[in-house]
Parts: sequence; C-alpha cells; structure tokens
Amino acid sequence: MTEYYIHESSYIHEEAIIGKNTKIWHFSHIMKAIIGENCSFGQNVFVGNDVKIGNSVKVQNNVSIYTGVELEDYVFCGPSMVFTNDLNPRSKYPKGEAGWKKTLVKEGASIGANATVISGNTIGKHAFIAAGAVVTKDVPDYALVVGVPGKIIGYMCECGEQLKFEQENTKCIACNKEYQKNDEIVTEKLNDKLNFSR
Repeated sequence: MTEYYIHESSYIHEEAIIGKNTKIWHFSHIMKAIIGENCSFGQNVFVGNDVKIGNSVKVQNNVSIYTGVELEDYVFCGPSMVFTNDLNPRSKYPKGEAGWKKTLVKEGASIGANATVISGNTIGKHAFIAAGAVVTKDVPDYALVVGVPGKIIGYMCECGEQLKFEQENTKCIACNKEYQKNDEIVTEKLNDKLNFSR
C-alpha cells in the first residue's frame, strides 16, 4: 500500500520516489523523479526524469517540470506556468541533456499563473514571480518580479505580504518579520542578526 495518493488516470514511473501524503491528481505523468512529502500536483502535470522536488510543494494544473529543474521546499507553481530547459532549441539539431540548462527555484518561492522561467536561472528564497512575467535572469531572495522581460518592482515577505522599504530596514505589516535591504539584496533579521542562509 502506497503512502501517497495517485488518481487512477495518472501514470507514475516505477522508479519514481514519492513522499508521504503527496497527492497526484487527474491525467498527470510522473517520470523517474524524486518528490518529497505533502506535495500537491493538480490536473495534467508532467514531471520529467531526474527532477527533484522538495516537501510541501504545490503545482497547479497544466504545469510541466522538465529535466534540469529543481524545486526546493514550499515552492508554489501557478496554473499553466512554464519551465524551459533549452535556450536555443532546434528540432533538426537536438542537443539532448548535455545542452540543457539547470533551473533552481529556492525555498518558498511563488511563480504566478502563465509565468515563464527561462532555463539556466535561479529564483531566490521567497521570491514572487507575478502572473504572466518572464524570468530571463537570476532573481534575488524576496524579490517581486513583473513584466516581460521580468523586472524587480519590490520585495515580498516570507508570508506573502509586500514589503515597503522607506529606509534600509522595514517590518512586515502582516507578520512583523523584520528585513534589511542593501541595493537589490534583502535579508531577514533574526534576533538582531541578519539571516544570510541560502
């Protein structure tokens, strides 16, 4: 008996590793991937070979997570958002895995509906990619990115509230977490010390 839920319409590769209490809903296809505990995969989700997904990740409907993508714990992927793994694909001149670029989405980051993440980039911890945005370069921790190409227009608290920096320090109005900003780098303050953990 499995310790996770798979809808009868989905296909799971026999070598896939799936953690406890993870739920995989209708018409999804999980290849030889490693998936953590307490994850949720909506309808029509594809997870490619050798993909690594952490714990408590939520992947909404119609998302494909291709080989070369890694999602850390608590990542949110909105409906129909897109990952790529080849910067200059040609059907006539396939490069195979050797030409694919890796993408890392760090802990707690959220990617909005219909956003696109171009391969080879890292999205920082608790960053927030707005719906429809196109990520073309690395995104720092806590950054709020909108538009095409994506641009940083602000910063988000770990809890999801937008931060207001009038000086180099600020406090979240929703949860009272404290942050400091230095250029485009935002760090959380813990017990009067900055948290530089990555």
